[in-house]
Order: sequence, then C-alpha cells, then structure tokens
Amino acid sequence: MFLSRVRLNPSRLQTRRMASSPQVTHALVEASAPPGGEHRVGRALWRLDHDDTGMDLYVVSPWRPDFTGLVEQAGWPTAPTWDTASYDRFLERLAEGQRWRFRVTANPTRSVPRGEGRGRVAPHRTAAHQSQWFSMRSGGWGFAITGNGLGAENLAVVERRTLRFSRHSGPVDDRRRDVVSLTTVTVAGELEVTSAGALRQALAGGLGRAKGYGCGLLTLAPPA
Repeated sequence: MFLSRVRLNPSRLQTRRMASSPQVTHALVEASAPPGGEHRVGRALWRLDHDDTGMDLYVVSPWRPDFTGLVEQAGWPTAPTWDTASYDRFLERLAEGQRWRFRVTANPTRSVPRGEGRGRVAPHRTAAHQSQWFSMRSGGWGFAITGNGLGAENLAVVERRTLRFSRHSGPVDDRRRDVVSLTTVTVAGELEVTSAGALRQALAGGLGRAKGYGCGLLTLAPPA
C-alpha cells in the first residue's frame, strides 16, 4: 500500500470543485490508478485537509498513484507538489503501547428505529455526539484516546461540515442525478495503540461509513 500527499492550489476552479463535491475528488483519486484492473483489489481512501495556506489531499491506495492529471487541474504544475511513500513499512512497525497524534474525517451515524424493520441511518449532528461516537468506537479500531491529565480526552473537533452534492446513479443508458447530503466531522488528538493488528486494518481499510466520499482515512504522526 502507498500513502500520498498532494498539495492543492486553493485559487484554482477544480480545487474549489473538489472542496464542495466529494464525487469530484473521488473521480480524480480513481484516475490516479495505473491502466488495467490489478489495482481494483482494495479501495483507495482519501481526505482533504484545509489550513490557512491551502489544501492537502491525503490518499492511501493499493496502487502507486500518478497524480499528474490532478496536479495539472488543481495543483501547482510548475512545482513538485506530491509525495508518495510505501505504507506497508510503517504499518509493520506499529506496536501496542505506542502513542501517536492522529487526524481523521469521519461520518458519525446512528440507527433510528423505524417500525419493526431495520432502522434508518441518520447522522450525528452535534459536536458532543460526534466526539462520543468516535471515542466509543476507538477500541474496535485498535486504540484508546489518551487523557490530558485534567480528566478529559486528548480529542478535539477541528471541523464540522454538511455537504450537499449531486451523484449520478443507475444504468449508463438511464442515468439519474441524486442529491446526496453528507455530514462529516474532523477530529484530532492523541491515541495509544491497544491492538496493532486492529489498527493496521483501520489504517488500511478506513473508519466508519462514506469512505468513497473522503471519510475514514486516519493519519498518524509522532507525538509532539
């Protein structure tokens, strides 16, 4: 597997389209795959990060990507604006007890009862419920949120968004356009590894729902 970071130019039209439509970004990430069908074993995860100076696209993929086309449309074509490294070596070095700073954009959801059948999936909309959703599931993903020494967790909500965008669906000869509403939260903090195997699966396979729409990609960095 490979981990990539692409620096985007926020002044370009395609970058603004990517920020407002996960469907657009998903298509550009898929276009980074080499020709042929070998890369279709597994899925690519991606996340858009915003800061005061611009935007970064992070991608975890089972193929070595080529972002030339994406950079021409949304990046800085005259500068080397993407880096790709093997992810497998990093995953192999994970061990219980390690501490890492983390960041992830997720789609926190809950099941709302509906008669006697299956409940409908609804998003958590408040920052408190979104943080609680993430914290309660962290053990299954192979980590625990560390404490800050004041009785609280090292967990902060960085950004909350609700996007509405169009998606084409149905057979090619009878395409229809659906409007999708997606609620996301970006959280950051510090974690301690409790199960290296479960964390490897979470890093490679993503967390929660809406992975094709920029959710679920967890990134780690050494503690400050």
